[in-house]
Amino acid sequence: MVAAGRFAGQVALVTGAGSGIGEAAALKLAEGGATVAALDIRADRADALAGRIDAAGGRALTLAADVADEAAMRAAFARLVAAAGRLDLIVANAGINGVWAPIDDLGPAEWDRTIAANLRGTYLTLHLGVPLLKAAGGGAVVVVASINGTRTFSSKGAGAYAAAKAGQAALADQLALELAPAGIRVNTVCPGTTETNMYQNTSVRNVAGLGVPVEFPMGDIPLTGGRPARPADIADAICLLLSPEARHVTGTRAYVDGGQSLIR
Repeated sequence: MVAAGRFAGQVALVTGAGSGIGEAAALKLAEGGATVAALDIRADRADALAGRIDAAGGRALTLAADVADEAAMRAAFARLVAAAGRLDLIVANAGINGVWAPIDDLGPAEWDRTIAANLRGTYLTLHLGVPLLKAAGGGAVVVVASINGTRTFSSKGAGAYAAAKAGQAALADQLALELAPAGIRVNTVCPGTTETNMYQNTSVRNVAGLGVPVEFPMGDIPLTGGRPARPADIADAICLLLSPEARHVTGTRAYVDGGQSLIR
């Protein structure tokens, strides 16, 4: 890890840090010199990540919380303040795919769970984190949304997921204006298909009749011939938007999808 990197002296909170995009972003931030507060619903995954950062000479602390649980999140932020004393950067990444099913089949509880994990979780992260950014004199936020719900609508049965991701992106746009006078930048990263375990944890039901109306014989990610992004590809974009190089960038949606959303 590079202690004198572009994030030196800063504290970065990453939610959903135990795997996938969150893990890659946390490692990249630590490499850049940030102290990383790694928050995950599973304490064992957060601890394992912090161990990797510490072993490489970086600095990390672990927070275990369900981002949709207000009490758990308040406790996590209290621990963050006690351990680090400040907060400069936020990556609101935690979320789930949930259940993908036709709208007349998707149950209210299934809808609520997807909205809670993705949209309520982002709200609570920023509701509790923004006062700390203001106290630090400013900062930067990246919300991890998706091409689903912002530019593409062809994922079968993904109504709840698309609605949550659209809500995250709209919230980020709103807050970019609201928080600009406080010196806080807010941007959104919208990944396409990425090599994470999200799809393995997706419950898909009765979507056979919800066909995508076109076929992509050469693969639907033009830049790579169909190869999905790696978590590190998304993490690099996140860190760019958090960095001083993006000091005049706010209210932007970065589509990190290899051109996938241009043809879907």
